[in-house]
Amino acid sequence: MDLGIRGKRALVCASSKGLGLGCAAGLAEAGVDLVMNARGADALESAAEDLRARHGVRIVTVAADITTADGRAEVLEAAASPDILITNAGGPPPGNWSDWDRDDFIAALDANMLTPIALMKACLPAMMDRGWGRVVNITSQSVKAPIAALGLSNTARTGLTGYVAGTARQVAPSGVTINNLLPGIHATSRADSLDRGVAEAQGLSLEDARAQREKTIPARRYGTPEEFGAACAFLCSRHAGFIVGQNVLLDGGATNATI
Repeated sequence: MDLGIRGKRALVCASSKGLGLGCAAGLAEAGVDLVMNARGADALESAAEDLRARHGVRIVTVAADITTADGRAEVLEAAASPDILITNAGGPPPGNWSDWDRDDFIAALDANMLTPIALMKACLPAMMDRGWGRVVNITSQSVKAPIAALGLSNTARTGLTGYVAGTARQVAPSGVTINNLLPGIHATSRADSLDRGVAEAQGLSLEDARAQREKTIPARRYGTPEEFGAACAFLCSRHAGFIVGQNVLLDGGATNATI
């Protein structure tokens, strides 16, 4: 399917690896030029060079911490009013409700709620002026069904979801869509970190911890960054203009809900 976005320009945050890289790859395959951001310069440039070689698109890399004001300013200057914005940031660490204090919550809110909001506020006006734009926020399945050990993420990402619910309806008349992609467990370094935590807590091998988690997923496997990126690219396509303010689960059926 021709997604109809060849030649558009996208800003993809935290895109040197994992789901962010999956989204960058999906957009590059569709012919979208990219501004890729991550904190680690070497890994970021390596990922960008691979996408340039495979898809022939133009890619600018900006190694910066998107969760800081200075980092956002640097990335937004390079992006220069993108047509497509993909927000993404690493999730807060797991833990127990009794362990978190105010500083932990502020850090989670800064990274996983306030940073995406700041990026949207910076990019939406130009999209609206042009009469076309796409925003996809990578959040979590936990906004549909909370995960107890991820209380910091539950809190911050649910706040972002509430913001998007109202904002998406306000910008839709201008041809701009905002939607959220809600990943379950995918084969990324984040999944490895969570599985190691389970393995250590329960005295299991990493392989056994992963197999234990896979049994809780109806698809009986972890997702891949590639299929996640393909879903992201579709939401950014010309075919998705009537999808507004939605929370799309990509979790292999793990969230047990009727709606």
